[in-house]
Amino acid sequence: MSAWRTLLVLPALFGLMACGGTSGAEEPADEAWRSALYPAEWTPEATDEAGRFLPDVSYAGYRGGGSAFLAVAEAPVVDVVDDFGADPTGRTDATAAFQAALDHASPSSVVVHVPPGLFRVDGLLAVSRSGVVLRGEGPFASRILFTRHESMTGKSHLTFRGQPTVGGDHALAVDGEAGADAVFVGDATGLAVGDDVLVGWTITEAFVAEHGMSDTWQAFNETWQAFFRREVRTVDTSSTPHRVQLDVPLRYVARVRDGASLRVETGPLEEVGVFDLGLANAVGWDAAWANARVHVLGLVNVQDACVQNVRTYAPAAGDGDHLQNGGILVSRSKRVTLADCRMERAQNRGGGGCGYLFEILQCSEVLTRDCVAVAGRHNFIQNWGFGTTGCVWLRCHTAEGFAVSTPALPFVGQLGLSEYHHSLAMANVVDGCRVDDGWGAGNRHLWSSGAGHTATGCVFWNVAGEGVLRSRQFGWGYVIGTAAGLAVETSTGGSAGEGTEPADWREGIGDGAALEPRSLYEDQFRRRTGNDPESVRRP
Repeated sequence: MSAWRTLLVLPALFGLMACGGTSGAEEPADEAWRSALYPAEWTPEATDEAGRFLPDVSYAGYRGGGSAFLAVAEAPVVDVVDDFGADPTGRTDATAAFQAALDHASPSSVVVHVPPGLFRVDGLLAVSRSGVVLRGEGPFASRILFTRHESMTGKSHLTFRGQPTVGGDHALAVDGEAGADAVFVGDATGLAVGDDVLVGWTITEAFVAEHGMSDTWQAFNETWQAFFRREVRTVDTSSTPHRVQLDVPLRYVARVRDGASLRVETGPLEEVGVFDLGLANAVGWDAAWANARVHVLGLVNVQDACVQNVRTYAPAAGDGDHLQNGGILVSRSKRVTLADCRMERAQNRGGGGCGYLFEILQCSEVLTRDCVAVAGRHNFIQNWGFGTTGCVWLRCHTAEGFAVSTPALPFVGQLGLSEYHHSLAMANVVDGCRVDDGWGAGNRHLWSSGAGHTATGCVFWNVAGEGVLRSRQFGWGYVIGTAAGLAVETSTGGSAGEGTEPADWREGIGDGAALEPRSLYEDQFRRRTGNDPESVRRP
């Protein structure tokens, strides 16, 4: 057990552990109850005698949570119609007008206003500088219709993309401990307060074997991977090794054995956002199935960003569907909030990464709050590669997830779960969500280029709904407080449970309505900051 943690020993916990040591209480309570792993005096250091602990995910979201969107409070506003001539009737292509507005020169930032209307965009839109915000007057008033479908595989119709540059290694001198907010490096020369850094290591043969993935993990083997995206708070070179304090604790042990190191990253976009818009890109059925991994909105290499009150809608060409394929993609980013958004009705829900409505890929501290996803393949999904940590899905709703086998038979397929999809997502929380289809974590073996174990140390907290929750995580995973109508599966038997022993912690199954606190993320935020989490507001 790590020395930094405090052993949490409670009489109630001893009673729970007597039942095989892998499950918590499941008898319904008559009154409000707290998790044995989250007592009133909980601190992030609390650990039970078996090594179980709940991660502190209170850092998730724009500017680490608790901040209104302030980036463009004093920014100039330009109007795509009045200033750039965009057609609000949808009869002519508005691509050039929108791109010119997004490229509008300003000292530091700009708000691009989209007035009420329907704007047809036949091309792609790209934002490559910080401080740009696209803002409408509501998703039912200001609508953009993207029509392009040729050569769209792997692209987004609207993309905010940084151009990151990664520096050299600052190798760790001692192992970085899970839960620690400081690491010790042999040489911190060149690091400075405020630097954005990646903390990662090489996917070595030893790391792969340690997780029982020697015949499974292949795509990233012998490459250095960024597991955590952090900011330097202090640098102390007065003693050896040098101490570097980070803004957010590590979520997993970073071993010297695997070449763990810090690398400075420059170039992500900052203070960008999309607010109050309706977006759609549905086209003809065959055209939608001609491409894979098409998103209507992509945020790639960004930090301190927000998307709020963005909804999809059904254009005439889509026959009731809203999206060709995917909704919002957040990739290789940190401190992002997605709030009050609704993505639904994907046409292409086949294999190869299609039909992902809210997708998070190799990100740290993303908060997806009060969002709804309907009728995708995987409505909320962590995907591809190592390095999704500290993310929170708060009060989200997933429904009608369905994986379509072939475009010729759109009603033939299987249940499509929201899920952890690839390569050991760490210490994330599904908090207060409603699941009317399914949400899962488990060993996916060779699927998706060797996804293997998809999650560890993740928490399902106060989950309701009429669907199924499947939690089979590597090491410890946690299911705490569920609604009576939600089926819960944690058995280590079967393919998805292989190598995931011990079975995930179960507590308050069927009695989530009496769980206190109602939100793990919000309670942790109050404990850490002394403040209530503040909803991100429109600029």
